[in-house]
Amino acid sequence: MADPVRASVKHLLTRAFTLPCSTAAQAYTQIVQPTSRFQLALDALLPLLDPNTPAELAQRILVAFLLYSLYAPHPMAINPFKTVLFMTFIKEREKAVNVAQAGEVSPNEQFVWVLWKILKGDGNDIGPYSPSTLARSPLPPKLRATNLLLDESLYNTVFDIDDANYSYSQDNQRPGSAFSDHTPSADFSSNAHSPDDGPRRVITPATDRQNDRIAQAMKLLLIARERVLTLSEQRVLNPLIPELAVSGMIASLDLSAIISNNPMLAHPLFVGLLDGVNHDHNLPAPFLEVLPYLPPSLSTFDLLGRLLRDQTPIMNGVYTVASLVRSEVLGRFIHECINWLERAETEEREGLISDDRFAKGVQNVSNNARQLCRFYHSLIKLGIVDPASDADSTEMAHFSLRNARLEDANALYRVLVMGKF
Repeated sequence: MADPVRASVKHLLTRAFTLPCSTAAQAYTQIVQPTSRFQLALDALLPLLDPNTPAELAQRILVAFLLYSLYAPHPMAINPFKTVLFMTFIKEREKAVNVAQAGEVSPNEQFVWVLWKILKGDGNDIGPYSPSTLARSPLPPKLRATNLLLDESLYNTVFDIDDANYSYSQDNQRPGSAFSDHTPSADFSSNAHSPDDGPRRVITPATDRQNDRIAQAMKLLLIARERVLTLSEQRVLNPLIPELAVSGMIASLDLSAIISNNPMLAHPLFVGLLDGVNHDHNLPAPFLEVLPYLPPSLSTFDLLGRLLRDQTPIMNGVYTVASLVRSEVLGRFIHECINWLERAETEEREGLISDDRFAKGVQNVSNNARQLCRFYHSLIKLGIVDPASDADSTEMAHFSLRNARLEDANALYRVLVMGKF
């Protein structure tokens, strides 16, 4: 990595104390290219968390927030710096508690609170505040280190790509590890377990290899938001999609980008997400809400068709994938497709092509109208929708009649009319 970039990051770490944490994080992402951010975080940020460094408290607060912000849109469960942040929290909290027991207030109380907020997944709450403000602000008694606790089991799970028991020192990294260059390790293991915690979990070679595969699949799934995966990458990722789906690492905001770039992953990914929902919860709206607003393209119709035929039981057998998508998605999807096509037709007629989905190749409105009519006709043939039901077919009947100049729309309208007699 170029020395000017390192110098700029060093300058940021020494001068950004008075800026909001979120602004400093944005500056870091602008200074460092995406492919270099992780490595530079390992080299320049991670060492400053060590309590033996001469770093100021405000600087350590800033570093903790930067490590959090690199993966902020996603659950803390997949942040590769999670375990290091947790072990830092354990050590800093222990120091603060010892000082409190002596009747004094430790100067690192604010740092403990910041780490606690970040590890709980509430790091965005401190984004508007500057590191210097956070370092100086007094904490109420209920937010002192003695009252801040975290469940250690949440930070050592099978899906950790930086599990404390799975990390290796730099001298012992395995050259064949698929994710070894993306796994920070730190010598915090002495505080990870106490003698009363029971035996440490033993990682067998088979489990170790499986962790490697999961870590690599996690990385590929994040990459899938940005570009089309190669066939070899898809072969690595596909078998592990069910495990990734239940890991909590996938945010609903990621799904549109993954579907757009890699539609072949969409069906198993949605099935895994729906299958991982606890039956005691409400319907998995965050994931299903993505489907009605997908553009009316062949890949979208293929995805909906596959989901509407999938009889996989989900949510402890209360639903199947097909029944849930049929009741919660299909009607709104058809409605949004019609709205999309009508709006696109108006914009095309007026020369106002403002919808960015046109840039992705969805330009021929008539062709998309034909595809929608064929899709709906296939649902009738499969018995998924009832042409005799006004609730099912009224909107599509109006749409097909309005586009009766198209052969597919005309054929669909005749089927819908005949179905009512």
